[in-house]
Amino acid sequence: MNKTYRIAVVGVTGLVGETALALLAERGFPVSEVFALDVKTATGGRVGFKDAYLRVQDVAAFDFTRADLALFCVDEALAAEHAPRAAAAGCVVIDDSAQFRLDEDVPLVVPEVNPQTLAGFNQRRIIANPNTGVTLMSLVLKPLHDAAGIERINVCTYQAVSGTGKAAVDELAGQSAAIFNMKPLKSRIYPKQIAFNVLPQIGELLDNGYTREEMKMLWETRKVLAAPDLRVNATTVRVPVFYGHGLALHLETRDKLAANDARRLLKKTARMKVLDTGKTGGYPTPVTEAAGKDAVYVGRLREDHSHPRGLALWIVADNVRKGSALNGIQIAEILVKDYLN
Repeated sequence: MNKTYRIAVVGVTGLVGETALALLAERGFPVSEVFALDVKTATGGRVGFKDAYLRVQDVAAFDFTRADLALFCVDEALAAEHAPRAAAAGCVVIDDSAQFRLDEDVPLVVPEVNPQTLAGFNQRRIIANPNTGVTLMSLVLKPLHDAAGIERINVCTYQAVSGTGKAAVDELAGQSAAIFNMKPLKSRIYPKQIAFNVLPQIGELLDNGYTREEMKMLWETRKVLAAPDLRVNATTVRVPVFYGHGLALHLETRDKLAANDARRLLKKTARMKVLDTGKTGGYPTPVTEAAGKDAVYVGRLREDHSHPRGLALWIVADNVRKGSALNGIQIAEILVKDYLN
């Protein structure tokens, strides 16, 4: 008889938590019981799971000895407060926030890139999901780094509003409707209008002129790829798209890697789809390919004419699915297959 597991999903009323519940059902994760948890103000309602509904319970009052695994789909403050409590109760925590990502004794995992690091999960019983941009970028970087050694990365991200949460999705929809109806705009989530606009700031501005989101692209990519000397320069931009991040990636390799060779490597990579016909429209976009899908799409792959060992390419993927919820569930799937059975 196959073993089943008791799963707690924290943050079920948010976009990532909702998607995590849906993916647990879609992928047939071996659950015996699912607990839907959130902050107290969100409790009392119900969320769907398979053909039933789960009552939303207060995470602060939940006894984590009742769960084997916990998927934390909440912000850093809630993760800091409750994830260690869950781990102390014997639960294995997979956290989607930035709270524990850079802790030396917490694995930072993209299953297709560095699953071996899960062997150390028992030190804290906390495992971290990387930043969404890092997850998507590292999937592309891994086979290229193994083949030619990446020395420097220059990346611009074009991030959907769903990366900020439901309120940001509502803000984009509301502002768009207001524009079409010639009504005043209201900006509550973002510092400036997001509808029909782009904002070159994600996260707080730091003393070095970069935002925290941009520095995450450096810090976390180095940890995921186990490349402490990797140079990463990032600019992160919020764009008026509901779902699906895009990344314009330029990289410099130690050894020359031709575009055709890079394309062949990426076509062999798990969860990667290369759409690069060299014709008008022969490339992926967040809306037409990525939204609602689990794959990471690559296009516009070309050799950088300004650098003898440079490559340029374009990446898109659904930020809520592979960028967040699916990555966490894939981690859980490896745990129950290789470590918890």
